[in-house]
Amino acid sequence: MEKLHHRLESAEKALSSLRQLAGLNNPSEVERDGAIQRFEFTFEACWKTAKQYLYDREGLDIGSPKGVIRSSREVNLFNEEETIPALNMVND
Repeated sequence: MEKLHHRLESAEKALSSLRQLAGLNNPSEVERDGAIQRFEFTFEACWKTAKQYLYDREGLDIGSPKGVIRSSREVNLFNEEETIPALNMVND
C-alpha cells in the first residue's frame, strides 16, 4: 500500500509539472519539447500508478499500459469515455 501511495504522489507531481507548460499560448520550440517530455513522464507515472492499484487492490498483475487501461475499465476505474482517449495516449 505504501508503494501505491508513493506512486500516486509522483503522478500528482508530474501532472502539476505538465500543467505549467500545457497552458502556455504560443510556446517556443523548447517549451513545446519540454511539454512533450513532461507528457511522456506524466503518462508513465499515471499508468504505473494504475498498475500498482490493480495489483494491490484487485490482485491483477498487468505488464503493459494498454493492458492496465483495459483492466482499469473492467474494474470501473475508468468509464468508456475515459478509456478511449487513454488508449490513444499510449500511441501518442
